[in-house]
Amino acid sequence: MAGGTANAIEITSLTKRYGRTVGVEGLDITVGAGEVFGFLGPNGAGKTTTIRCLVGLLRPTAGRVRVLGHDPIAGHLRLAPSLGYLPGELRLYPELTGRQTLRLMADLQGTATPRREELCARLELSDADLGRVVGEYSRGMKQKLGLIQALQHRPELVILDEPTEGLDPLVQETFYELLSEARRAGHTVLLSSHVLPEVQRTCERVAIVRAGRLVTVETVAALREARARKVRLTFADGLGRRPLGESERWSPDWRGDQVVLLIPPDRMVAALRDLLALPVSDLTVEEAGLDEAFLDLYRGSKADGEETS
Repeated sequence: MAGGTANAIEITSLTKRYGRTVGVEGLDITVGAGEVFGFLGPNGAGKTTTIRCLVGLLRPTAGRVRVLGHDPIAGHLRLAPSLGYLPGELRLYPELTGRQTLRLMADLQGTATPRREELCARLELSDADLGRVVGEYSRGMKQKLGLIQALQHRPELVILDEPTEGLDPLVQETFYELLSEARRAGHTVLLSSHVLPEVQRTCERVAIVRAGRLVTVETVAALREARARKVRLTFADGLGRRPLGESERWSPDWRGDQVVLLIPPDRMVAALRDLLALPVSDLTVEEAGLDEAFLDLYRGSKADGEETS
């Protein structure tokens, strides 16, 4: 691997400030070679700042970043042929054709593009499409072009920010296949996405950031196991929404006579004891998906921050 390191990404005490505004502070994340790694957080959490530091678009205020063993700024020319990048806000030259855009990106990457034709076929960009100027493209077509330019040179590491925005479901399935193939080939993917089921499906581990700080780095399986369970209750009296007492704290989501709660495992017995005193006709308990685990973790992180402020 480039740089002779077992890790594709090493972020150590990364801090980036914009004047008095903190983008990220004290971030420590390591991504192993061959991982598909998720990077999660709400808008303004610091994800884009971190990614721009990784690809050399921003210089850190403090801390250290290494990508494939290189400093992303000082080692940019050596790093570029091994790095693919799809930004979250993809901006393309509207006067260039799709084909000209891919050639331009290959020149900037400084390498051959052995996968270009294959990827155009699999992502359904035809020769006619590639001959049109990008200004005429739909959002989905631009996103396909962005994915192709990020993958066409078979990079060792791909950094993808909201990669399925604008893609139809069939093309999304092709994208998931490409991620699986990258993993099998031993390549590394950093995936930042708001589509949590997508991250759950494709990633082994995730880092979660909030307000520029790291909340946790954990496997998806462990996050789902340790966090809240999804409890679904149906009431028999037809009265619909009603007070749930102490269980109001577990984020009730009402649909007619049915409510879904996210209850931590260590509070489950006490909560169910109180809930079953109500006129319940049906109850199911499910393991939370990553989206529920994420919300539960954020709720706890926010409460902790409020307590210490």
